[in-house]
Amino acid sequence: MKIIEGMKKIKELDLKAKDLREKVAKHCADLDFETPVYTDQKVIVDGWLQAHSDILKEILRLKVAIQRTNLATVVSIDVAGEGEPLVQKTIAEWVHRRQKLAELEGSMWKGLGDRGLREGTATQTSGVQRDVKIRRYYDAKRRDEKITIFAAEPLRIDAALEVVNAVTDLIEN
Repeated sequence: MKIIEGMKKIKELDLKAKDLREKVAKHCADLDFETPVYTDQKVIVDGWLQAHSDILKEILRLKVAIQRTNLATVVSIDVAGEGEPLVQKTIAEWVHRRQKLAELEGSMWKGLGDRGLREGTATQTSGVQRDVKIRRYYDAKRRDEKITIFAAEPLRIDAALEVVNAVTDLIEN
């Protein structure tokens, strides 16, 4: 089973488990003057309880297999664009980069700026006019390049992981 198949199966099993929970909640009890919906309703409800338990075991097995695979499978991605060296990380690491870390790194670079400071002239307390220049403690060209890279990184990760998820077999044990 491929990673993507495992992920889709989990979604399908989640829906089945939800349906069973709803059935159990609806048919687990009735009043003694009501006619049960099923001939042997206790057996039916017990079966649903067991089926739900079995589904959750399968979801757990698949999730652990996906985690195992994500930790063991290394993927190379060109995060900076053509011509740059490929970055190698496990799928798990790329998932974390995609979820938040690339965004946080990009926001750090976006924070570099002139802070609203203005160049020009200023009058000192002595009344003397002087030219005022901004001192920048960063490379503006490098900042702009990094902002572009980190803005595109999530899309590059998505594209690479879509392919990897479609072709990589789950590590089941």
